[in-house]
Amino acid sequence: MNRMVVPNWLEVLNAEVVACTRCSRLVEYRERIAREKRRAYRDHEYWGKPVPGFGDPQARVLVLGLAPGAHGSNRTGRPFTGDASGNFMYPVLYETGFASLPTAISRDDGQVLTDLYITAAARCAPPDNKPLPEELVNCAPFLDREIEGLKNLRVVVALGRIGFEAYLNYQLRRKMIASKREYEFRHGAEYAMPDGRVLLATYHPSNQNTNTGKLTRPMFAKVFERARRLADQV
Repeated sequence: MNRMVVPNWLEVLNAEVVACTRCSRLVEYRERIAREKRRAYRDHEYWGKPVPGFGDPQARVLVLGLAPGAHGSNRTGRPFTGDASGNFMYPVLYETGFASLPTAISRDDGQVLTDLYITAAARCAPPDNKPLPEELVNCAPFLDREIEGLKNLRVVVALGRIGFEAYLNYQLRRKMIASKREYEFRHGAEYAMPDGRVLLATYHPSNQNTNTGKLTRPMFAKVFERARRLADQV
């Protein structure tokens, strides 16, 4: 399959994601942010809907994040596009051969991902970047279908604790693991999962982590270099 072709299952899933109104708190918040806007983006038309995943349907590496940023993905309609987290992440993806460009500005900026797919535990921008447990539960079926559809998946890179927990919860729902107790979140953690995939953990590339030095560029790059090596082993 040509890497640029979106398979039917993914088109259907993404259309359902974008149309979702399951969480009234998130619907109200994402739409209000899109109306009020941030002064810097006053002239921008905000997406203001749930954000579908982005990348290569043939990907061997999945990046699993938290949720869209209010003025990033909620504005641009594409994961990690147009915000500080994306500005930190895409240069690393470019350097490790996953991204065609070192920047991500808008849905039509020409960015192409190869062998990598990006998604999130929650598809709508949540207040204070904190989705509620029931909101994550509502989004989980989308993630399940995405993971099942990505047939070549070998490595999951979890960005932050919520992304990490989201993949473990997927494993629980599929009865691949009986408990999450033995899987501790820490930056650089690596776990061989019962489904044959490898779970890698990193701190989330949020301003809170990158501006304080909790997550540095070399630390982040090392995780994606490892993901590349693991993917290439197969």
